[in-house]
Amino acid sequence: MKLYYVYILKCSDGSYYTGVTNNINRRLNEHTYGTNQESYTYNKRPVELVFCTEFNDINHAILFEKQVKGWSRKKKEAIIIDKWEDLKKLSKCLNKTTHNNFNKKNV
Repeated sequence: MKLYYVYILKCSDGSYYTGVTNNINRRLNEHTYGTNQESYTYNKRPVELVFCTEFNDINHAILFEKQVKGWSRKKKEAIIIDKWEDLKKLSKCLNKTTHNNFNKKNV
């Protein structure tokens, strides 16, 4: 059975890079040694692998990668430290103008 990996790298500038691969060791070496000068991580080395999870289905891996790429830094850091239960809380809109703060009496 082929495995696919979604991973997060912490870059030297403090940013995070999220990717998907079918060979985590090869891909990490590519990031570490800068084999692609066009890569986001090329000028942000050294990089550190801070999160990795595996999938049996490439489509599920790609969907999860896209989801994580859209997440805030705080949500990424929650899964990095294995605090999956914090994701729901971190997903709530905290703006004063959110629909949750709408007061029908003021209309």
